[in-house]
Amino acid sequence: MTIFLNTLVDVLPITLLILGFQLVVLRRPIPQLKKVLIGAVYVVLGLALFLMGLEKALFPLGTLMAEQLADPVFLGIEEGASPRWTDFYWVYIFAACIGFATTIAEPSLIAVAIKADEVSSGGISKLGLRITVAVGVSLALTLGTFRIVTGTPLYLYILGGYLIVILQTIFAPKEMIPLAYDSGGVTTSTVTVPIVAALGLGLSQAIPGRNAAVDGFGLIAFASVFPIISVLGYAQLAAFKRKYIKSKKGKE
Repeated sequence: MTIFLNTLVDVLPITLLILGFQLVVLRRPIPQLKKVLIGAVYVVLGLALFLMGLEKALFPLGTLMAEQLADPVFLGIEEGASPRWTDFYWVYIFAACIGFATTIAEPSLIAVAIKADEVSSGGISKLGLRITVAVGVSLALTLGTFRIVTGTPLYLYILGGYLIVILQTIFAPKEMIPLAYDSGGVTTSTVTVPIVAALGLGLSQAIPGRNAAVDGFGLIAFASVFPIISVLGYAQLAAFKRKYIKSKKGKE
């Protein structure tokens, strides 16, 4: 009941804002009022159930998996011995798999992929875009968990990632740049963020010498940057392939 009331309070400001503009600024009645009210109830119930699922399942699951995979007994590390970064290969594999799986199921990415397919008249494949972004997130979480294991500074990776993005932006096809940047944003949404955050916090707590506040966060930043790199890289490869085919036909 508490989660439901909190969700209702959270949704209330945007509801009042929309109603205020519709009734005061536009001075028009709300079209299909009954459907709007029913939809609003569905939104509140859906958000409340989703938040309950996060608290009861997703957050504990991500933390539990990180703790189990980083357990010295599972890693085969003798008592008193210092683990090496290579000992955590199952952590990297799990991070890569969970990054790919959660991104493929991300509703925000699905919505963007559908619209991109519609706008491009099928030129941008819905499944192709989703897979490309998912590969980017998969690589991001692999590198992000490696950073937590080794304890290296976060800013080095983020600076390097954005430097690559800047260079790609200069040379990538211009029509793909906005989509690539949006793809980086929509990956960090309802499905991906809870599991990724729980994974980072659980891993930082399970590894000796790590601080959850310093090392536990930052995975979401990786998940935002690397999809941009993967989509721009895919666009550059596609453009290079088209030029190669044209030049080959021209020689014939």
